[in-house]
Amino acid sequence: MAVETVFILNDREVRAALPTGTALVDFIRDDQRLTGTRVGCREGDCGACTVLLGTPGAQGLRYRAVASCLFPLADAAGCHVVTIEGLNNAGLTPVQQAFVSEGASQCGFCTPGIVVSLTAFLLEDAGLDLDDAVTAIEGNICRCTGYTAIRRALERMLQEVRPQAAVAPDRLAALIAAGVIPAYFAAIPARLKALPATGADKSAKQPKDAVVMAGGTDLYVQRGPELAGRKLDLMSRREGFAAIWPEADRILIGAAATVSDLMESRLLAAAFPPLAGFLRQVSATQVRNRATVGGNIVNASPIGDLSVILLALDAAIGLRREALTRERKLSEFFLDYKKLDLRPGEVAAWVSVPLRRDGVRLHFEKVARRRRQDIASVNSAIGLEMDGERIAAAHVSAGGVAPVPLYLRRASAFLAGRKVTAETVREFIAVAGSEIAPISDVRGAAAYKRALLRRLLFAHFLELFPGRLPAGDLP
Repeated sequence: MAVETVFILNDREVRAALPTGTALVDFIRDDQRLTGTRVGCREGDCGACTVLLGTPGAQGLRYRAVASCLFPLADAAGCHVVTIEGLNNAGLTPVQQAFVSEGASQCGFCTPGIVVSLTAFLLEDAGLDLDDAVTAIEGNICRCTGYTAIRRALERMLQEVRPQAAVAPDRLAALIAAGVIPAYFAAIPARLKALPATGADKSAKQPKDAVVMAGGTDLYVQRGPELAGRKLDLMSRREGFAAIWPEADRILIGAAATVSDLMESRLLAAAFPPLAGFLRQVSATQVRNRATVGGNIVNASPIGDLSVILLALDAAIGLRREALTRERKLSEFFLDYKKLDLRPGEVAAWVSVPLRRDGVRLHFEKVARRRRQDIASVNSAIGLEMDGERIAAAHVSAGGVAPVPLYLRRASAFLAGRKVTAETVREFIAVAGSEIAPISDVRGAAAYKRALLRRLLFAHFLELFPGRLPAGDLP
């Protein structure tokens, strides 16, 4: 079913009359013939298809790097999409020139995506630090192994751009003056407001055969060719589904809130200070900018990072079917492999995270073949409420050791009321071992996963209670 989607592509208003499930990269390359946006893996891993997505919001126009191979065309409605061609000035931009000066481009296949990712970083990052610049391109793979030269290019770029841009009251104007982005960017907010209201209707009832999609970062990998001709029910277009808001004793997170939204939330940072650091281990920038809380949960991967973290926070999930709503503990929502307590017609609407008077000691561990942009062999999280020297309540979870993201119910109950001692931790790990049932697969043998979880559980206490346990006491 073709639907007209209107947005600004680089410096032009475009009207795309294509099925809503068309991948944005295919429209860019096949319909618009903008071939600087490359097609590599079609799984959000390589970064070759990276584009800038400018989305209007309460805080103004925000630009983020996204993988266009995992992005539904209909979700571009009312937005500004920028490809490498849309960044070109009369000469090279400072980002492009840094790559030339440092020999950071070899075959060149990955270079457009890296330039786009770095431009998003320059537009949005507060401090413009080198480490954050490296993080911004962690989702861009260079098969020519030019990473050392790319790092030199980042250093050169920041030396030129940071002195003016980092302190400028108007970052956009400063980057235009520096030649990082073309002058037409200044008029984009007003032009977006003038666009006709087309695309997904937030209030319209979707057809029964519509595919419900949150971020699409898993769905396009699993069902990409099928989605190209399907009608989509986009959660991001539902009112309030991407919000994060407080209630008296909890924080509610809309199911369409992205991992990046969680990392940037002041509410969550105040309640759970280490959370943003843990979320940096979830995939890479382009995917974090699209992957959603609700999507991670209902995908029901046994090693879903967000699911494991939220289980340790004693979260609940809100489910909605038209005007009916209900809430279930996340620890009771996963029934079996890819089976959920989800009734016909229901969608995940929000996640509820309780606030504790004295806070929660939260810790997350993950082991994967790559530190970033990979799924875990085993992951684990723990949330502890303390009463002086004793644990008042504990919530412990693990992924990769059962058919579901596993809430370690007996191990959590065991910790309640106990002091943190080497003996307590050893017994706790033994109890946890009795609850898991890992299998051997491409990410490790069952025995390896058991051993790995023991070490991750021990690491939680080493990090949360430094000096309390001898490191050599590892079980």
